[in-house]
This record gives sequence, C-alpha cells and structure tokens, in this order.
Amino acid sequence: MRKATEDVVRPEIVRISNVSKRFVMRKDNSLKERLVTMGRMGRRHREDFWALKDLDISIEAGTTVGLIGHNGSGKSTLLKIIGGIIDPTSGAVERRGRIAALLELGAGFHPDLTGRENVYLNASILGLSRATTEERFQDILDFASIGDFIDTQVKFYSSGMYVRLAFAVAVHTDPDLLLVDEVLAVGDEAFQRKCLDKIRAFQKEGRTIILVTHALGQVTELCSRAILLNKGQVEYDGDPRKAVSAFRDILEDRRLSDVAAVQAHSSKPSIPSGQVLGATVHSVDLQVRDGVHPGDDLQIDIRLEHPEGLTEWVCAIQIDNAMGQVVYGTTTKRLGIELPVLSGELDVQFILRDVPFGAGKYFVNVSLMDMEGIHLHDLPQACSFDVPDYPLAVGTVHARPEFSFSA
Repeated sequence: MRKATEDVVRPEIVRISNVSKRFVMRKDNSLKERLVTMGRMGRRHREDFWALKDLDISIEAGTTVGLIGHNGSGKSTLLKIIGGIIDPTSGAVERRGRIAALLELGAGFHPDLTGRENVYLNASILGLSRATTEERFQDILDFASIGDFIDTQVKFYSSGMYVRLAFAVAVHTDPDLLLVDEVLAVGDEAFQRKCLDKIRAFQKEGRTIILVTHALGQVTELCSRAILLNKGQVEYDGDPRKAVSAFRDILEDRRLSDVAAVQAHSSKPSIPSGQVLGATVHSVDLQVRDGVHPGDDLQIDIRLEHPEGLTEWVCAIQIDNAMGQVVYGTTTKRLGIELPVLSGELDVQFILRDVPFGAGKYFVNVSLMDMEGIHLHDLPQACSFDVPDYPLAVGTVHARPEFSFSA
C-alpha cells in the first residue's frame, strides 16, 4: 500500500476500509428485566447506536493526525479500532509496525502490580525483551518522575502518576505508531510540556502519531492533518486550521439548537425588568457572519426591550475566546454615554475600532444592567465571529512580527 505525495512517496501505516461500529444500548436495567424480555420481545428493549459509519481513511507514515469532534462523535472508538482494542462491526483495518497506545486512564496496567512490574509487563506486551526493558528502565523512570512510588501498587497511584508512567512506557518502546487519547490533560503543566517535547522529537524521527484531543490549539500546533468526525462520519479531512474552524461552527450550531430547544420548552414568563432580545456581529461594511480580520472595525448590533420604561440603565458587552477566556469587555457607563429611556424595543450599537484579535472563534456576551451594576438580563454567547488563520503567529492577540539580529 503506497500513496504518492508532491515531494516523497510515503508508505501507508494504517488503512481503514469501509469501517462501521455498532453498539447495542439496552433499555432493561436489571437481570430480571432481561430474562423477562428475552427473545423477540427483547428487541423492544434495546437500540442500536452506530458510533462509526462507513469510514475510509488512510494514514501515511511520518504524519501527525489529530482526531477532533464533539463528545460522542466516534473519536475514541476509531482510535480503539486502529489500536486493535475493539473490532469493527463491518469493514477492515490494516496496520503495520509496532503500536503503542494511551487510550484511556485505567487501561493497560494491572492495579495489583507495582509500577516496576507493570513497566516490564507492558514492555513485553509491546514486544520488548527483558534485557531491552532493563536497558531503558532508568530512562522510563526519569521521564515519569514518580520516584519511590515505582515500587508501589498502581491502584494507589493518583491519576497524574498513572499517566506519567503509562506515557513514559509507551514512548520508550520505539513505536512506529503512537495513539494518544486525551490522557495528557491529566498531567500537570510541566509534564504536559515534557510530553509535547517528546511528541515533537517523534515527529523529527519520522514516527506516526494519531492524537485525540479537545485542546484545539494542540491540533493546529502539532498536527500536519486533522480529521473532523461528526455523528460517526468524516465531516472534514485535511488542513488542521480549517478542520478546527469547521468544528467550531458545528459546536456553535449545536449550542444554538440547544438554546432554541430550551426556550421552546421553557415555561418562564418574559422578564419584566427588561431583556436582551438578540445581537449580531460583523465587520463594518461587510455582511453578517463574514470573517473578521485584524485591523477591521467590528460592529455589534444589539436589540433591547423593557415593557414599562427604564430611565437609568447600562448595556455591556464581553468577548470571550473559544476557551472561555475574556479578551475584551466594555459598557456604556465606562464610555460615559447618556442613554435614553428604554421603553419598548431599542436598537443600540457598539463599534470597536481596529480590532487586534488573533485567529480563532470569539463569542459576544451581552448584558442589560442598572446603574449599580446589577444584571437585569444576560444573553450569553449572543453571537459569534471568526478570525481567519494568520500563518506568522498564533494566539488571541494579533501583532505583525518582525525579526532582526546582529553579530
């Protein structure tokens, strides 16, 4: 199996052909219920859930692939099928080389064995001889940094200690293919940096890595390719930044659907103290929902309502990035604006000049408050906008970089 690229011919290390995976969800909760509903009647008490549907994916050696998608999209299921942990319901998976997998916390170590014993056990499962494991044991111990706990039973480890040792074993077995499923989020920041440095070293050595993570910054920084899964199918396969942007659009659509569903079933009466009816955001002179570029003037249009008339009030905006961090906020009170009486519906507008936002998705939150700062009504994530990728830098702040040096 070989696939040609523009510059080099890379062998395929994984070939996924027409793979589907079905799980059966049972609705009878007890053994008694299952016995009563055995046979034909039992079909009423179970439901098929297709975690993956007809996937065709090939992964070339030496690439770093990020699997992204919302919870339940099939990422972890696909990674387990690639690793041979579970079998597909239909289709076939071909793989080559030694595989090391960190698929979930709690998998791979025997809780009643010590860390040292588990190192030798896992290394042997991954194909290392005892002599080779002994040669690498000190490197494994140094990387894990768990000290004397290496001779303690694993069941007494914290989640962080467990991940440290599991990752240390996996990366010191010379894998051709490394599978990582979100476990790096458990370690502390120093250990995460150590893991990322090891992954970068693997990339330089030409190893293949498949990474499942919700840290989208890691996807754009580390991966040469990203596969976006949605409801068990490939939504996008290609450039990591485009995949992340498409994923954020899916998340936003889901959020809006959830909000609409809650509002449709809500029995709460309208808020008599006033409310934020809605908001839109776009660059000045551009269409609503078009991308916002650094240096643009950003326009936020807001519609407010008060049934009786509010004489003293404040309108506030707050812009958050995709991680929920506040990147900007202001109010009409800070700006020293004298507002008219809010009676019935009223449209107001903020314009932010020469915005410096870095690449990513941003959410605008709107609040109606009284002069004392008490919130009368909030509309979280009232609208959102995207800032396209900037190839020279990353982060939430845009700045054009320059560099010089002198001997």
